[in-house]
Amino acid sequence: MTEPRRSAGLLLFRRTGAGLEVLLGHMGGPYFAKKDAGAWTVPKGEYEPAEPAWDAARREFQEELGLPPPDGAAIELGEVRQANGKIVTAWAVEADLDPATIAPGTFVMEWPPRSGRIQEFPELDRVAWLTADRAREVIVTAQAAFLDRLAEHSG
Repeated sequence: MTEPRRSAGLLLFRRTGAGLEVLLGHMGGPYFAKKDAGAWTVPKGEYEPAEPAWDAARREFQEELGLPPPDGAAIELGEVRQANGKIVTAWAVEADLDPATIAPGTFVMEWPPRSGRIQEFPELDRVAWLTADRAREVIVTAQAAFLDRLAEHSG
């Protein structure tokens, strides 16, 4: 049996007059271009079993957003298994950053399918601070557990 793919990421949060807000990214590429619900994610990426998940989360934050990961106390949010079988591990870090400063990484794929054309797309086509309620409406379903765990911790 093959091991499931694993991803790790950082969920930034900040406290505002409106309450807790989290930083999520909208997945880039043509499959998610017109989707909102289920198309937002914790900035994360895959890693190999030999790499510690925490190191991968920090590396992927830099790759996905083009910014160094923030320092600060990390809150373990545990793991979730997404519908595609991938296991995602996340930590929350309290920090503030301006989404306008983000320079997302890119990926290439054949698009349209079977066209022979290779195109480049941003990993995340936009990044935004969302209230916990709004985040719950649009985040990848399995990742909503991270919002619950953060809310329990930051009470």
